[in-house]
Amino acid sequence: MAAEKEMLIVGTKVKNYIKEKDLMSSSDVLDAVNDAVYELLDRAAERAKGNGRKTVQGRDV
Repeated sequence: MAAEKEMLIVGTKVKNYIKEKDLMSSSDVLDAVNDAVYELLDRAAERAKGNGRKTVQGRDV
């Protein structure tokens, strides 16, 4: 069983953003958004490493 990932997002802000779009959020939306953020950051970190840098920059995202 994989270890549970720390929440990197602010749940109320995500839900409020969705609500501003006149939509409702399901119970699993926060986990899905959090997973997407982890994937995005993992790709950005790999790109920075691939370019010989130890600093993740906006262009890596």
